[in-house]
Amino acid sequence: MSWGTELWDQFDNLEKHTQWGIDILEKYIKFVKERTEIELSYAKQLRNLAKKYQPKKNSKEEEEYRYTACKAFLSTLNEMNDYAGQHEVISENMTSNITVELARYVQELKQERKSYFHDGRKAQQHIEICWKQLESSKRRFERDCKEADRAQQYFEKMDADINVTKADVEKARQQAQARHQMAEDSKADYSSILQKFNHEQHEYYHTHIPNIFQKIQEMEERRIVRIGESMKTYAEVDRQVIPIIGKCLDEIVKAAESIDQKNDSQLVIEAYKSGFEPPGDVEFEDYTQPMKRTVSDNSLSNSRGEGKPELKFGGKSKGKLWPFIKKNKGATPEDFSNLPPEQRRKKLQQKVDELNKEIQKEMDQRDAITKMKDVYLKNPQMGDPASLDHKLTEVSQNIEKLRLEAQKFEAWLAEVEGRLPARSEQARRQSGMFDAQNPATVNNCAQDRESPDGSYTEDQSQEGEVKVLATDFDDEFDEEEPLPAIGTCKALYTFEGQNEGTISVVEGETLYVIEEDKGDGWTRIRRNEDEEGYVPTSYVEVYLDKNAKDP
Repeated sequence: MSWGTELWDQFDNLEKHTQWGIDILEKYIKFVKERTEIELSYAKQLRNLAKKYQPKKNSKEEEEYRYTACKAFLSTLNEMNDYAGQHEVISENMTSNITVELARYVQELKQERKSYFHDGRKAQQHIEICWKQLESSKRRFERDCKEADRAQQYFEKMDADINVTKADVEKARQQAQARHQMAEDSKADYSSILQKFNHEQHEYYHTHIPNIFQKIQEMEERRIVRIGESMKTYAEVDRQVIPIIGKCLDEIVKAAESIDQKNDSQLVIEAYKSGFEPPGDVEFEDYTQPMKRTVSDNSLSNSRGEGKPELKFGGKSKGKLWPFIKKNKGATPEDFSNLPPEQRRKKLQQKVDELNKEIQKEMDQRDAITKMKDVYLKNPQMGDPASLDHKLTEVSQNIEKLRLEAQKFEAWLAEVEGRLPARSEQARRQSGMFDAQNPATVNNCAQDRESPDGSYTEDQSQEGEVKVLATDFDDEFDEEEPLPAIGTCKALYTFEGQNEGTISVVEGETLYVIEEDKGDGWTRIRRNEDEEGYVPTSYVEVYLDKNAKDP
């Protein structure tokens, strides 16, 4: 099977076919190139996706990754980065092993094809020239033969005519002989050119064209083999990354299997446990008997025998609403006193650990500066030891500040853990929350929910309940006499009482206390006969005074 023998007369079709073969190769190159672009785009999108869902540093989201399910998700995100990297490898290998190599091969193929068809056209032009020479000699031979016949006929005519002179006959005879000689010469030339043409034509159809077409056939077959090899390489490039991609997927499965629901449940307990005890049973209130004022058990007014009715809302004491209170976002006190005991302990412990790390860092820096100063002392040419004194003093001061800060938080931590008595006045003042009072002052408990900037961190659910049940309160106590004052208080901070049942106070203002804090964080006060309500206990400094009188 040879194109040279089978397709000896299909020069133009072979030219078109080989050009089509190059077009197919270029189309495949374009296909692979677009595949590499898709792989790169896919890898980029995977990386962006993994980055988008990575936890942000120093954010609440980062704390969520303590849970095993979140850790597994984080491992999945990390593996997706490696997964994306393998698609980048696919793109890189396809570009270098297929696209670049085939592009170079196409250029070589075009040059080779151009050379072969140039030789083929040259051979065609040569045989066409030989054919034209043959045709020319043939026409000349034909013309000379006809001229010789006419000259012979003219001679015979002249020779037969008795009226023609002998000289004219001789002239006609010589002319006829000349024409015959020219015809013989043309015949010999035609015969020679014909033999030459037949030889050239034989060489053209049996040697030159077969050789050229054979080379073109080999070139085309190499092209076909090359595109087949490229397709194998295309598959192998994908196959090479399968083990690594499989490993990424195995790691994702391994991370998923490491999820421990019991551990996550325990973390939820540690994160949200308040440390409070559940509320006790609600006492039955007998409305069949005339309503009587009862004196609060924790009120010092018992000593003077004065009664003080306990305010009820919807059959429930305000002190028993705390399990249902939501936390409102606001400025957090430095000692985290707005948090439940267990959560406060964790926050304080975390702060102590952070401060200890900072102290250690500063101490390491101080040691390094000290060593450098010793080196300068031993080798003055390396530097001036005195130049480090300022830096050493600054670091020492930082260490002292951090130690005082750590001691402050350790004291609060010890208080929460029950290792120390209630906070001292100095510790409270350092926290920015002046809660300590003199011996005659009611001491604030560690469950305060307020911050000194006036933002109350309790949700408005307490105040909301007061609002919802205010009608019952008004109906029940409209006719009652005002409660007597049991002491005075001084507003430590400004409080905007925007909910029904509360009262606004201005920092420094003095008011009368008519009902103590029953453990719910609220104290009932009065400004005058028409103005009374509740304020956060931590916003006022309370002084119980038996001799206090209503304004």
